[in-house]
Amino acid sequence: MNTPAFVDFRDVWLAYNDELRAQNQFAVEAIDLQVQQGEFIAIVGPSGCGKSTFMKLATGLKMPSKGSIRIDGQPATGPLKISGMAFQAPSLLPWRTTVDNVLLPLEIVEPYRSQFKAKRKEFEQRARQLLQKVGLAGYEDKFPWQLSGGMQQRASICRALIHEPKMLLLDEPFGALDAFTREELWCILRDLWTEQRFNVILVTHDLRESVFLADTVYVMGKSPGRFIVKKQIELPRPRELELTYTPAFTDIVHELRGHIGSIRKTTP
Repeated sequence: MNTPAFVDFRDVWLAYNDELRAQNQFAVEAIDLQVQQGEFIAIVGPSGCGKSTFMKLATGLKMPSKGSIRIDGQPATGPLKISGMAFQAPSLLPWRTTVDNVLLPLEIVEPYRSQFKAKRKEFEQRARQLLQKVGLAGYEDKFPWQLSGGMQQRASICRALIHEPKMLLLDEPFGALDAFTREELWCILRDLWTEQRFNVILVTHDLRESVFLADTVYVMGKSPGRFIVKKQIELPRPRELELTYTPAFTDIVHELRGHIGSIRKTTP
C-alpha cells in the first residue's frame, strides 16, 4: 500500500492577481510534486524562476490559482503551524539575546503560546540544548550584534526548529556566508536532519549544496516557473565533505549545471 505523500502538489498554478490570471500570466505553472515523509529535497534554478513563489505556496502563505496542495494529509488553507522557516538574512531581533530569539516561536505558536509562562524554564532548556548542538555553547546570552554572520544563521535555524516542526523550509539560508562557514552549516543541518528526520525543502543557487544535502534535486525552469528535471541523488549517507571532491559528486553537479545552462539559453 502506498503511503500518502507528506507534501502533495497537484497541477498547481499561481498568478499573483486576478488581472494577471485573466491574461494567463502565471508565476508558476503545472507543478506536480510528491515528497515522502522525512525526505530532504532541494530546488535549484536561475534567478526569477519562481523558487521563492513555490516556498510561499508550500508554507500556505499563498493560495494556488488552480490545483491543490496538501501538507501532512491536510489541504493548505493558510500559514502552516507545522513548518519552520529560515531565510538568507537571519533577521534576529537585536534587543533579544540569542536564546530569547530562539524562543520566539514558542511565544507565538500554539499549543506552546498558552503554556509559555508556566513552562518557560523547560522551553529555555530546550533552546539552550539546541544552541549547544549547533556549536553556540557560550553564546546563548549574547546579543545578535555580538555574533558573526554564521553564528546568527545557526541561531536562525535553531529558531526555525525550536517548536519541533514536521517540515523545515530554507530559502537560500547560507547564501551570504563564506565558503568555509557554509560547509560547516551544511554539516550541522545534515546532522540535525539525520537525528530528527523532519521534511526539508531547500531553495538554493548552490548546486554543490543541493547535491550534498538532498535526497532529490528539482530544477526549475523560468517564467513561468515549472519543474523540468527531477534528479535522485544516489550518494550514500551519511555524507562527509570529502565526498564533494569525488567524481561521482562532481558528475551530478555538472549534469545539473548543464540543465540550468540550457534554461538560460532557451529563455530571453
